Amino acid sequence: MKKGITRREREVTDICEILGILDRAKIVHVGMIDGERPYIVPMNYGYTMENGKLTLYLHGAKEGRKLDILRQNPKVFIEIDTDIVPFEGITACHYGVGYSSIMGEGTAELVEDSEGKKHALSILMKTQTGKDFTFDDRMASVVTCIKLHVSEFTAKKRPLPMQHTN
Repeated sequence: MKKGITRREREVTDICEILGILDRAKIVHVGMIDGERPYIVPMNYGYTMENGKLTLYLHGAKEGRKLDILRQNPKVFIEIDTDIVPFEGITACHYGVGYSSIMGEGTAELVEDSEGKKHALSILMKTQTGKDFTFDDRMASVVTCIKLHVSEFTAKKRPLPMQHTN
């Protein structure tokens, strides 16, 4: 983990809480640079966290804009959010949203070999469903897998405010 958070009181540093966010969320928004323009795509993901190193695994079609961009520039920025609960307040300024999130940057690696793809797909399905799946070479051959090496990330949580009753 690195880089600062403006609202320090919302920072999450406990690894168990971070893993909980990764387990509860199911979509990662992956930001890329397409020449001079930003491009963001939401995707299902799988993850591993080893020695504080976060790796995300994605899958998709064998061709398309996302892959064209990543081949030109593998730098990515990710955003994951979950626990989204709007809340009301007495005035407009007291309305808000409770949430948990992770943001980070890293690099994308296209997984080309069949064994690597099968491994990536197994991790993705375990994260998404909690179940173990196995994949054969044919299944791996019809998709592209992407491994995101997230070099720096931060996690945040905005809890719901305490409700006062009269």
